[in-house]
Amino acid sequence: MLYQTASDWRAAAQRRVVLFAMSGLGKTHVSNMLRDSGDWFHYSIDYRIGTRYMGEYIADNAKREAMKVPFLRDLLMTDSIYIGSNITFSNLAPVAAYLGKPGDPSRGGLPMDIYQRRQEQFRRAEMQALLDTGYFIDRAQDLYGYPHFVCDTGGSICEWVDPENPDDPILSDLASRALMVWIRGSEAHTAELIRRFDRAPKPMAYSPDFLAQAWADYLDETGAAEADVDPDAFIRWTYARALAHRQPLYEAMAKNWGITLEAADVAAVRSEADFVDLIASALP
Repeated sequence: MLYQTASDWRAAAQRRVVLFAMSGLGKTHVSNMLRDSGDWFHYSIDYRIGTRYMGEYIADNAKREAMKVPFLRDLLMTDSIYIGSNITFSNLAPVAAYLGKPGDPSRGGLPMDIYQRRQEQFRRAEMQALLDTGYFIDRAQDLYGYPHFVCDTGGSICEWVDPENPDDPILSDLASRALMVWIRGSEAHTAELIRRFDRAPKPMAYSPDFLAQAWADYLDETGAAEADVDPDAFIRWTYARALAHRQPLYEAMAKNWGITLEAADVAAVRSEADFVDLIASALP
């Protein structure tokens, strides 16, 4: 690890961390707090995905819908209007809306082949955004003079890495530049995440193998035809499976590449000093 001991961490002139966990366990809360302290650069993987790597896909999808409306079509064809996504650190809805959900088109679903294509686009985008972390570490210091750096990853980072492979290209690159930090939720946190998701299901990214198996199992269990699947019902059904699938991957990432913080402890962090102390407590 970049910081072998608590003393190394406390004495470091440049503190760099990569936070990973399921969405809703405090990654962005801590990242925003550190950024607001004035000395930390906040690199959001999801923001990078939506602006650098999937911006054209998102904008073109919106234009495709606008082209169906004669009034908007005429304005677009004459370059009289501009359509783009207004992605911010706190509003990543355009990315989720583009990813979509598979199932019945009349209920907002996508045909599975289109859904899989967008999942693959996201996979490539997230992998590249993760590999851009080192560039942003250097940029934050060289261009802006930030001494410290926090990378706020998406919940799907574990889908694209092999934590048991010491030569994994993404993990080895990240760990060489920053401290990998898993925010681990309790069973109560998991239940709350499922409850929240059930109330407002949101698109997610899955590894191709996991998605194919989940889709086949859902069709077999419900007896539904692909075009008749309720999109929200499918992603609700899949969410708890995804949590169980990701937990051992996160655990292996922390064991082999970094440290673990408890979500309850992270929720109690109120300042940069609190965060520095919490990280130190998890190091030898």
